Amino acid sequence: MRSTTTDSHQPALNDPRAALEAGLSGSYAIERELGRGGMATVYLARDLKHGRPVALKLLRPALALTMGADRFRREITTAARLHHPHILSVHDSGETEGLLWYTMPYVRGESLKDRLKRDGRLPLEEALRIISEAGRALDYAHREGVIHRDIKPENILLTLDGDTLVADFGIARALGSNERRLTQAGLALGTPAYMAPEQATGERGVDARTDQYALAIVCYEMLVGRAPFEGSSGAAVIAMRFTTPTPSARAMRPEVPEMVDAALRCAMDLDPAQRFGSLAEFVRALGGIVGLTPAGGVRAIPDAVAALEPEKPPEPSRPAWAGSRAVLVACVVCALALAGLVLAMR
Repeated sequence: MRSTTTDSHQPALNDPRAALEAGLSGSYAIERELGRGGMATVYLARDLKHGRPVALKLLRPALALTMGADRFRREITTAARLHHPHILSVHDSGETEGLLWYTMPYVRGESLKDRLKRDGRLPLEEALRIISEAGRALDYAHREGVIHRDIKPENILLTLDGDTLVADFGIARALGSNERRLTQAGLALGTPAYMAPEQATGERGVDARTDQYALAIVCYEMLVGRAPFEGSSGAAVIAMRFTTPTPSARAMRPEVPEMVDAALRCAMDLDPAQRFGSLAEFVRALGGIVGLTPAGGVRAIPDAVAALEPEKPPEPSRPAWAGSRAVLVACVVCALALAGLVLAMR
């Protein structure tokens, strides 16, 4: 990870792009902005050494200050070690005038978010192919000890060749240990529409099943045309997870097979222990195949998934601990609402 700094970072905070262009003038030429979100701005740039286009992602200055260069360096290095056909790799990274950035291959295509915005729900076969490819990428990352934490349509890219790429492993992982500081800075890790319950309530037990939950939400959205939980605010969306039953994709779109519908509801269970043991099991269940345990033994898929033709979709299980967390959920909702009010007053 390269670093270029001066005595003061104030100019970088006032005009991040200008500071970045000046600091990287010998290595990268920034051509245009590709997009921006709550965490970062993405630019199309040219790698001058290799003569290739790259996507350069610049983290928001407030986010860079919260994260710290050392933490960013460690986690980006970990993400750069991931090599899989369906993971968007990291080329380079650095700190310039207090700004944190990294580069990735420039993908000609679109994000799944753009595709859903344009077309609504996707053909069943295509949706399951996308989930299968993204699921295999995540399963590989999990076996390498890396949890994504922010799976959503924006971070799933669709290439012109028809491939699926999962992006942005580095940012979410780097922020994982700083969630309290992020909240204090008016930032949030994860996206409410795709957050697993254990992530939304701020538990420390976030693991591979958290990514599984988010990927199931994405699959539901591709099949139905909208997310399973919607509300007027992020707090309302999170609260719905604990107060409404997990919806059935088949009820909204009858051509969705019973097996697929049951697998989705299993992966979206409130209790992480009731979900599949791995992303590989989830992907296999979507195709009706018995899953494998991490140790390599065969285990029967959950009863909800094994029932090929139930008279009607089974009601999702409501774990006992769900009721006991009502107070905690209320606190989370109030905290999110208060954070939104504070930001609105700035």
